[in-house]
Amino acid sequence: MGTVLMVGTRKGLWIGTSDDARGDWEFTGPHHDMEEVYSCLVDTRGASPRLLAGSSSSWLGPQVRRSEDLGRSWTETPGAIRFAEDDGASVERVWQLVPGAEDGVVYAGTEPGAVWRSTDGGASFALERALWEHPDRPQWGAGFGGQAFHTILPHPTDPASVTVAISTGGVYQTADGGASWEPRNTGIRAEFLPEGEQYPRFGQCVHKVARHPSRPERLYLQNHGGVYRSDDHAATWVSIADGLPADFGFPVVVHPHEPDTVFVFPLNAGEGRYPTDGKARVWRSRDAGESWEELGDGLPDYFYVGVMRDAMCADDHDTTGLYVGARNGAVWASADAGGTWAQVVANLPDVLVVRAARV
Repeated sequence: MGTVLMVGTRKGLWIGTSDDARGDWEFTGPHHDMEEVYSCLVDTRGASPRLLAGSSSSWLGPQVRRSEDLGRSWTETPGAIRFAEDDGASVERVWQLVPGAEDGVVYAGTEPGAVWRSTDGGASFALERALWEHPDRPQWGAGFGGQAFHTILPHPTDPASVTVAISTGGVYQTADGGASWEPRNTGIRAEFLPEGEQYPRFGQCVHKVARHPSRPERLYLQNHGGVYRSDDHAATWVSIADGLPADFGFPVVVHPHEPDTVFVFPLNAGEGRYPTDGKARVWRSRDAGESWEELGDGLPDYFYVGVMRDAMCADDHDTTGLYVGARNGAVWASADAGGTWAQVVANLPDVLVVRAARV
């Protein structure tokens, strides 16, 4: 057994490998040199792991690349995600790749805001048309980074249920396999709207949503301003930001074995968008957001860069590992659920996404 870590950047993909101890790492790359890699997936559902990378080239456009041999070779899939001519749109980036509840199913989220479903492991994708044609869509805005479905959460036991999120449209959910979608934003504040209008039906700037597979009705959400929890499958949300140094940030990660344990990386909400006091810190709650503790042993105390929404993740080892990638091209790893950290690679391009798994 071992561990694989995918690091997607603005100029290619790097792949790290380690043993179960995760103390020493070897990296290869850049794969897909000079291409933006916004999304990665280590799909461990088959007999051998499959790597997927959502890359975007100035010459070839966006595509999902697949590797069956941990990155030694890749299968290109140009045109696998493509709008019909009468849709009046073209895919610019693939922001998200996640496995579905059924074997072979992979979901993709793109810019412009659309969700796609593959039944052949990522070789081809079909548009979730009811979401693309949703009557709310003309009113969805675009966050600073663009308009994209950056979160897709297939229900772990109900293939007909999927929860998604878009900036700035909010959270949406289907319970009928994509035939219909409804907003699920009650309790999430849109602080940029005028007083009295800050709790709209949709239009929130949600940054990321996560949940634990053993307790799918509980979800955690990092908003543009606010950290939230839902205990009723996103029907309603309550704030869990008390105790954090800031309620702004991008990633939110759930411990793979503990549904009450959640991690965030708070940032100042101003133009700087770096951590409070310029210190890199992960914050952990072990009671579903009722209280928080600061984790920083081994993380830098001089840190004036951000961490993007998909640049923090957990692996699925029995003793969970955490990974944080920064916009200065460095990645830190913790083999003890955030207790201690070590830098595992540095001087890469701007890190957009990290994904890790036991293989």
